[in-house]
Formats: sequence, C-alpha cells, structure tokens
Amino acid sequence: MYKIIISSELKNRCPKLRLACIEAEVKVAESADGLWSEINFQIEQLRQSLMTEDISQIPTIKASRKAYKACGKDPARYRLSAEALLRRIVSDKGLYRICNVVDQLNLVSITSGFSIGGYDSGQIQGDIAFGIGQTDEPYTGIGKGDLNIENLPVFRDELGAFGTPTSDSQRTEVTTQTSRFLMILIDFGADNQLEVTGKLAVRLLKEYCQARNIIEYNID
Repeated sequence: MYKIIISSELKNRCPKLRLACIEAEVKVAESADGLWSEINFQIEQLRQSLMTEDISQIPTIKASRKAYKACGKDPARYRLSAEALLRRIVSDKGLYRICNVVDQLNLVSITSGFSIGGYDSGQIQGDIAFGIGQTDEPYTGIGKGDLNIENLPVFRDELGAFGTPTSDSQRTEVTTQTSRFLMILIDFGADNQLEVTGKLAVRLLKEYCQARNIIEYNID
C-alpha cells in the first residue's frame, strides 16, 4: 500500500478534498463485450439526459472546477478529464476503446463525474504526494505532449509529477505490461458519492480485469 499525503498547500485551498485509492493486480486485455455493453448503456443514458451546458453543474464537476480556480488554473482551458469525457459523449463522439483497465476507469468517471487517475504501479517510485504544480515543472500527458501543470493539482513520486485530474502522464501509463494498477478517485467536495463510486470501481475491476489482492483506502 502506498503512503499518500495531500500537501498542506493543496488542502488549504481545497479543504474538502478526499481521495479513494484502489490497488490491485490486474490482467490488461481487450475489453470484453459485457464491459462495453455497460459503457454503451451509460453513454445512451447520458446522451438522453444531459446537455453540454449542464455538465459544469454536475456536483462532482462543479466542485472540481471550483478547486481548479482555487489553485489558480482555468478549468475551461485545462479541462478535467471527467468533464472532457462527458463533453465527448454529449457531442456524440463516444469514448475511445483502449483496454479493459482504462475502459472501466472511464466508465466509473462518466457515471460519477469524478476525475480519476489510473497508473501502472510498477512505474511509481516511493511515496506519493498530491500538491500543486510549479512553474516549468516537466510533464508529458498521455496524448497531450508537454503539458503546463503550473497551478494544477498534481501527484508526485520520487521521480516527479506523474498525474493530474486533467491528464495522466506517459511515464505511468497503463500498458499491456502493467500487472499492478493504482486507481485514485479525486473528490474535491461532492458530498457522499465517493464510497459508492469506489464500490463500482472494485466491481468492474473484479468482473472485467481479473483483479486480485485488492487494497482499498481513503485519504483526507
């Protein structure tokens, strides 16, 4: 189990911040039809009930956007990953089909509105701190190239920044070689949804990713 702390600087700006962490051994593979049936069902529900202008008012999204502003980052320019996924759905662009581990994470994210980090545990070195990005701090986001993480909430290990609610990093990206997975649900203050969402994530990991030796813990 990782030692994960929230920096005092970030906690002072986002006092309701909580994290739900799930560690598990997984089998990375192509997503089963059953998982995509669940994803497509949720996509259809969202397309029927959600408009683009409604997304920012979803409690989890609203709390996250408020946290970005408190840290000094414009959430309209550096979109939260959950908000970006929901915008794809309401624009009828669907979701990318990547692999079972990432696809289940995206399903949890669009269901809850939480931005969620998903990391190859083998690429994380030492303890983890959740803080605020610094000026010119190096970071390469998945599919985004060099990303300006100044004033973004940032996960760091001994090697530097490896995750943000906007984009995970290439260094800790889940690949077919990933055997141990760390999933972090980021709650900036959306009441009581974190526990329910964590249970959904564990179910999906067990059912579709052959998850074993699961460890769950919260950080606040």
